[in-house]
Amino acid sequence: LAYARKGEYDRAIADCSEAIRLKPDFAEAYNNRGFAYAEKGEYDRAIEDYDQAIRLKPDFAEAYNNRGFAYAEKGEYDRAIEDYDQAIRLKPNLAEAYNNRGLAYYGKGEYDRAIADCSEAIRLKPDYADVYYNRGLAYAANGEYDLAIADFTEAIRLKPDDAEAYNNRGNAYADKGRYDQAIADFTEVIRLKPDDAEAYYNRGGAYVLKGEYDQAIEDYDQAIRLKPDYAEAYYNRGGAYA
Repeated sequence: LAYARKGEYDRAIADCSEAIRLKPDFAEAYNNRGFAYAEKGEYDRAIEDYDQAIRLKPDFAEAYNNRGFAYAEKGEYDRAIEDYDQAIRLKPNLAEAYNNRGLAYYGKGEYDRAIADCSEAIRLKPDYADVYYNRGLAYAANGEYDLAIADFTEAIRLKPDDAEAYNNRGNAYADKGRYDQAIADFTEVIRLKPDDAEAYYNRGGAYVLKGEYDQAIEDYDQAIRLKPDYAEAYYNRGGAYA
């Protein structure tokens, strides 16, 4: 578990495997090895471990939650939601399960249900930065940009280096026609992540909407340098030249 928290997933897997060899009914070791596999993007192997953890410990709410996450990462949202439902039945105060179920509903395009789940997660865990961000995504997808901006702002307050929250708040500002604020947010993303091609692309788009085409072209240039196959950046740069 300590190795997994450090991002050393192969070492975490090796230690969990040894724990399982020594104690074959160790449900927590299967769960933690599954987590390490999931962090490596090996979702099928993660699911196999979560299956075994649940077989050994049928009331293991966290294992259901984690298996749901692996299914969601594979795009299997209905199976993910079934697992989150079970996690919540077993542990009704598990904020992470509400958050993750909300993300699965978001993935299915069911934004109102996503918002409801994220709101419950916030009620259970008011300092949960990620869930404010996720609810902001759902509000933005619903066209509720003021609410989205408020949630992204709270996510940033709780987690000041959250580049994705700045990026999506910038998008929400742009959708409302508040281009200077959008540009400020995209600039902060670039400060936090100087190699983020999307941030340059988004800032370029805001400059275009302001009629500042030279600055837009500079940003599209940089987006293309960072991501030479960025078709949209070429297309929009062409529009700015025109």
